[in-house]
Amino acid sequence: MERIEVQEAGAANVPLPALAGPVQALTVAGQLIEQLRVLEDMKSAISGLQAKIAVAFDQAQRQVQAEAGVPASERGRGVAAQVALARRESPNRGSRLLGFAKALVTEMPRTLAALDSGQLNEWRATLLVRETACLSAEDRCAVDEELAADSGTFDGAGDRSIVAAAKAAAYRRDPRSVTQRAARAASERHVSLRPAPDTMAILTALLPVAQGVAAYKALAQSADSARSGGDDRSRGQVMADTLVERLIGTSGGVGRLELQLVMTDRTLFQGDSEPARLSGYGIVPGGWARALVGEGGGAGINAGGPSPSSSELQAASGQGGSGSKGHNYDVYLRRLYTAPASGELVAMDTRSRLFPGGLRRFIETRDAVCRTPYCDAPIRHIDHVVPWHSGGPTSLNNGAGLCEQCNHTKESPGWSSTTVTALPIHSMDVRTPTGHTYRSKAPPLPGTALH
Repeated sequence: MERIEVQEAGAANVPLPALAGPVQALTVAGQLIEQLRVLEDMKSAISGLQAKIAVAFDQAQRQVQAEAGVPASERGRGVAAQVALARRESPNRGSRLLGFAKALVTEMPRTLAALDSGQLNEWRATLLVRETACLSAEDRCAVDEELAADSGTFDGAGDRSIVAAAKAAAYRRDPRSVTQRAARAASERHVSLRPAPDTMAILTALLPVAQGVAAYKALAQSADSARSGGDDRSRGQVMADTLVERLIGTSGGVGRLELQLVMTDRTLFQGDSEPARLSGYGIVPGGWARALVGEGGGAGINAGGPSPSSSELQAASGQGGSGSKGHNYDVYLRRLYTAPASGELVAMDTRSRLFPGGLRRFIETRDAVCRTPYCDAPIRHIDHVVPWHSGGPTSLNNGAGLCEQCNHTKESPGWSSTTVTALPIHSMDVRTPTGHTYRSKAPPLPGTALH
C-alpha cells in the first residue's frame, strides 16, 4: 500500500493530494482508513508489549529485593510507582496497569494474543481482566480459553457485549466467587470529585444499589414536589440544589465550611483578567472568583497590609445555602507574599483565624496537589523531602504535599528525594531504585507564568 503523507492544517482541514477524479478520491480515502486501522493495530500490539515488559520489570525488581534481604511479604513495593513514572501516569493508574499486565501475561494468554494481533484494544482487554478478577488463576485461565478473544470472538462487539460475555463466563465457572465479589463491593463505596468545564464539578458517589436508588428517588421526589409548587427551576437543577442543601446545610443549618480561593490582588480589587485557583478544583476565571467573594460580602473586606503588587490574597468562604437562591458565605482574607520575579510563595500572613497550622497550610497552598510527578491526587500528608531521620529539617523548603500512597512509596528501599535549590520555584527530584530521576515543580500561583 502506498503511504500517504497527511499534514495537519488547522483544527478541521487536512489537505489531501491533488485528485484526478472520483475514483482516485475513493482510493485515497480507502488508503487513509487503512492507515488508521494499521496504526490502531500497532497501538494494541504496543500495549501488549508494555504489559510483558512491566511483568518482566516486576520480576527483576523482586529478584533484586530478594538478594538484598527484603522480606518476601514486602517484595514488589514501589514497582507500580516506577511503572507509573515511566509511562507518565499517576501512581494509582500505575497500580492498575501493573495488575492488568500480570493478569494478561500469567493468566490470560489468549486475551494477550488478541491484544498483540490488534483484535482487541487495551481498554477492551482491560474489561475482560476486570470482570474475571474474582476468579482463581485456574478459573480465569479457563474463562480466557472459553472466550478465546484471539479467534475473533469479539469482532464487532461493543464494550457492553464484552462485559456481558465475561460476566456470564465467570459466573458459570465460579458462581460463589462472583456472588461474594458483589457482597464485598459495598466496602468499596466512596465519594469522589473531579473538575468539569466552565467552573462546574462532578461529584460522584459509588453506593450499594439499594442506597443509590433510594437517594436518587428522594432527590427526584423533592424536585417533583418543588416544581408542582411553582418552582421555576428545572428538575435537574432542583435535584442538584437539594443535594447540596442536605449535605452542607441551609442558612440556618450546619456550621461553617471552608473553601480556599487563591487570586492576585489585581484580580480581586482591580478587575484583572488573571484567573484564580480553587483548592480541590483548579483554575477558575477571575470574574467568577470575584463573584464568589462578592456573594459572601466581599465588598466589606478591608485589605490592609502592603501594597497590592506585593501580595496574593486567599479568600475562604464558609456557610452556604442553595445554589439558585444566593449564598451566605463568611469571607476572610489571608495575604500570601510571592517573590516578584519567580512567583515563588515566600511568606504568609499568620493572623487569619480560619487556618491553624500555618506551615502546613502554607505548603498545601503552594503545592495544590500531590507533588509526585504525574500524580494529581489530593494532598493527605505533609512530609519531609529529605527525611527527618536523615537530618532533613522541618521547614518550608524541605516540606512537600503528598497523597497517602505516594508518601508510603517514598519510604520503600531505593527511593530518595532532594530539593533543587538552583531553581526559582520550589522543585524536588524524585529518584527511583533503578536510578531514574523525575523532577517535580510546584504549580505556578495565579499571576505568575509557567516555569
